[in-house]
Amino acid sequence: MPSHALAQAIQLSLAPVFLLASMSGLLMVLTNRLTRLIDRARVLQEQGRDSGQDTGRSGRLELQGQKQRMGLILKAIGFCTVTMLLVALVVAIVFISVVAQIDLALVVVPLFVLAMLCLMVAVLLFLREVQLATAQLRRSF
Repeated sequence: MPSHALAQAIQLSLAPVFLLASMSGLLMVLTNRLTRLIDRARVLQEQGRDSGQDTGRSGRLELQGQKQRMGLILKAIGFCTVTMLLVALVVAIVFISVVAQIDLALVVVPLFVLAMLCLMVAVLLFLREVQLATAQLRRSF
C-alpha cells in the first residue's frame, strides 16, 4: 500500500477524531452535573429524615425535581456514549476503506448521520435539564 493512501486515511479520520475529543468534554460536563445532583439528593434525603413535616415536604418536592433532572442527564450520557461509539466506528470504517481501497461511503454516511442525530438528542436533553435546574432555582428565591 502506498504511503499517500495511508496519509489520506489519516487525514479523513482526523475531523471525526476532533469530534470525539469535544464529545468527551460534553460527557465530562454531564457527569459532573450528575455528581452534583447525586450529592444534593443525598443532602435532601438526610434533611428529610431529620426535619419536621413542613421542610420535609419541600425537600421531597425538590428531591422529585432532582430525580427528573437525573433521568435527563442519564439519558443524555447514554446518547453521548452512543454518539462516541458511532463516530469511532466511522473513523475505523473510513480508515479501513482507504487502506483496503473499498468504497464504504454507503456505510459511513448513515452511521455519521445517526451519530449526529444522537448528538442532537443528547444536547436537547442537556438543555432540558438546564431549564429544569434554572426553574428549580427560581422557585427557591
